[in-house]
Amino acid sequence: YVVRSGAVKTCTTTPDGEEQVTGFHLPGEMVGLDSIGNAGGKYGSTAVALETTAVCAIPFTALEALAGHVPGLQHHLFALMSSTIRTDQQIMQLVGRRPAEARIASLLLSLSARYKRRHLLEDNFRLPMSRSDIGNHLGLALETVSRIFTRLQQSGVLAVHGREVVILDRAKLCALAESKAG
Repeated sequence: YVVRSGAVKTCTTTPDGEEQVTGFHLPGEMVGLDSIGNAGGKYGSTAVALETTAVCAIPFTALEALAGHVPGLQHHLFALMSSTIRTDQQIMQLVGRRPAEARIASLLLSLSARYKRRHLLEDNFRLPMSRSDIGNHLGLALETVSRIFTRLQQSGVLAVHGREVVILDRAKLCALAESKAG
């Protein structure tokens, strides 16, 4: 599926029945790549619309056939899958080794870059996900996420009003994203 408008979160269910947010997908991004190669096309995650969302279903068999006829499409699909793997690896590194502030700064910078690629404002955007979903995705408590957003706002790094975010000091946000535990 390709997200045409809106936003989608993907999640899995842990063995003890809890939801684990595995990703956020914005317009122009693909969802469901985890079903490629699975027996019966089973999906490894569930997709949930975070707001009014439109998606375009692309059957893999049709995509595979088209890639055989359109030069460069197969390469583009491989690059897309590689990018998805890299993003997943970065999130795993964030959750495992970075302080909470660095995790949130990295997520905000990632969203900013993704909005920029879509020719949207990179320093002024709406978070489609809740703070609870952000915490779940980054391995943080809701209270921690809220505290960090408040701290970033008080220090002049961000202006935040509900889900609206304005990056005021990109250099400082980048420095926070690079900070290590210690």
